[in-house]
Amino acid sequence: MSYDHVIYEKRGHVAQVTLNRPERMNALDRHSHGELIEIFDDFARDDDAWVAIVTGAGERAFCAGNDLKATAQASADGEQRVDSSSRFAAITRAYDCPKPLIAAVNGVAAGGGFEIALACDIVVAADGARFGLPEPRVGLIAGAGGIHRLSRQIPLKQAMGMLLTGRLVSADEGYRLGFVNEVVPAAELMAAAQRWASEILECSPLLVQLTKEAAQDGFGRPVDEAIARDWQDRIPRLLASRDYVEGPKAFSERRKPVWTGS
Repeated sequence: MSYDHVIYEKRGHVAQVTLNRPERMNALDRHSHGELIEIFDDFARDDDAWVAIVTGAGERAFCAGNDLKATAQASADGEQRVDSSSRFAAITRAYDCPKPLIAAVNGVAAGGGFEIALACDIVVAADGARFGLPEPRVGLIAGAGGIHRLSRQIPLKQAMGMLLTGRLVSADEGYRLGFVNEVVPAAELMAAAQRWASEILECSPLLVQLTKEAAQDGFGRPVDEAIARDWQDRIPRLLASRDYVEGPKAFSERRKPVWTGS
């Protein structure tokens, strides 16, 4: 499939989504969002696609977020600037796909670009990457989940320090704060992201998805309630699956399991 602002590739069970507007620091306009919605909905539907890696084209930016020039032009043309049901970059809101998402952050991840990374499950960053939500500096708010995800993923005072100043932090600081999983030299970024994907693929895709579902569903709930909810649906799905049979069988036969995701 060919797109104007995004490169979408599938290799085996891994889908790679590359934001492809390097001349605009991979900033996103309305057309970009439409393409990303189509792409990530395809990823969700494809039973053979088990993991997705999101990255940016070029060396400067992962994604600079909202295309402010396009926003300013739309405002000048009298178009509605904000849609309360908008799926910014497809995955920041109302994306109910339990498949793992890996952000390979190759440069600046600012505003909506940082919100994309925060919406992913794993963040691998090049050593020159920078992260931040500078929206208040340009008369905006991090309305695609950045405020809420950042304040849940790192200690509150550190989150508020970033949110209220709009400052950008380095990849190393992101790692210390806890929203970055690994920092690597830029030349090793995609290899590192692929390594994370390969390790995920060693697991049952069904059980990986059930695990992500359980973790997300359990946020804000007492532990006993979260466990009870797992037993209402997720564990019965596990017990009825082929992978539940294959895992112990492969272990006892001292071989690698052959997962089907069913």
